[in-house]
Amino acid sequence: MIKRRKTITVKAGSVKIGSAWPVVIQSMTKVPTVDLARCVRQVNKLAQAGCQLVRVAVPTRADTAAFAKIIQKVAVPLIADIHFSARRAIEAIEAGAAKIRLNPGNIKDRESIHRIIDAAKMHKVAIRIGINEASIRDLRAQDVSPSKRTALMLKEMKKYVRLFEERSFTQLVLSAKSSDTWRTIEINRIIAETCDYPIHLGLTHAGLPEDAQVPSAITLGALLAEGIGDTIRVSVAGDPIEETRIAKQILIALGLHKCSRPELIVCPTCARAQTDVIKLARRVKNALKGVDKPLRVAVMGCIVNGPGEAADADLAVCAGKSKAYLYRKGRRISIVPEGKIIPRLLKELKNL
Repeated sequence: MIKRRKTITVKAGSVKIGSAWPVVIQSMTKVPTVDLARCVRQVNKLAQAGCQLVRVAVPTRADTAAFAKIIQKVAVPLIADIHFSARRAIEAIEAGAAKIRLNPGNIKDRESIHRIIDAAKMHKVAIRIGINEASIRDLRAQDVSPSKRTALMLKEMKKYVRLFEERSFTQLVLSAKSSDTWRTIEINRIIAETCDYPIHLGLTHAGLPEDAQVPSAITLGALLAEGIGDTIRVSVAGDPIEETRIAKQILIALGLHKCSRPELIVCPTCARAQTDVIKLARRVKNALKGVDKPLRVAVMGCIVNGPGEAADADLAVCAGKSKAYLYRKGRRISIVPEGKIIPRLLKELKNL
């Protein structure tokens, strides 16, 4: 079990963020906020996929007006993504945002920040201080070393946090993101050692899903395994449902999220296999789509790993030539002809 770093609890609407609560999955809408129907539809799809907080960009007055209407049509709490304008932040707070995200690299005026803090306190709205390496002006020079970049990000974070603490505002979530895996890990380790606010994790590696998921899994997985991180967002250039799917996979792999659907384990296959294990595994995966149980199902192709994986699975298929051995919780229950593997597997799933 992972021992989470202790934090205070921050409330974002109905969602509680901090070490006393499960890690929260976030994502962000990717359609124009003023397009109410599309935005509402995307938020609802994200919620159905398991996203617990959704961030929405509100760069204009029209966007904050639309944001207020969207809030009334969705069940999941919304975060307003704020850059440059204190006025937009206050409008979003008054519109009913559960949380707002501020970027210290883009809003620096002390008086403006104070106005935002006062509005957030009045409406009981949480705030994420979100440092992006690319937004810090001193980091735009090409000759800044990696250690200097980390130091400047930390300096910006501490300076901003002090402004909030001076006005006794502690409903804060902190995040520091880079497109670089190691710098993101390093800066978040330092933040975790210096404060007890919840930390939002993410890597600004907004590649295509197939390119973004490995760097994101490495970065978020390393930090989460150390007990660091209370909310996460996987950045993907594409459908935000993919962000939620990858985030869930990372959390499930670390034992930080309960899987509500079957987990399929498949052997990599080798020359010992006497049947097309991959083809069988895809048939099993397709058959499991309608099953809504947190079960472990294994499809194996030889004697090397088959019995071991069978012992660790609720159900296991150890395939041979024209037949398969079916195991339930490590005990062999039958030998099934190749053509009857799937029907028999589904029957046994219903019995579990």
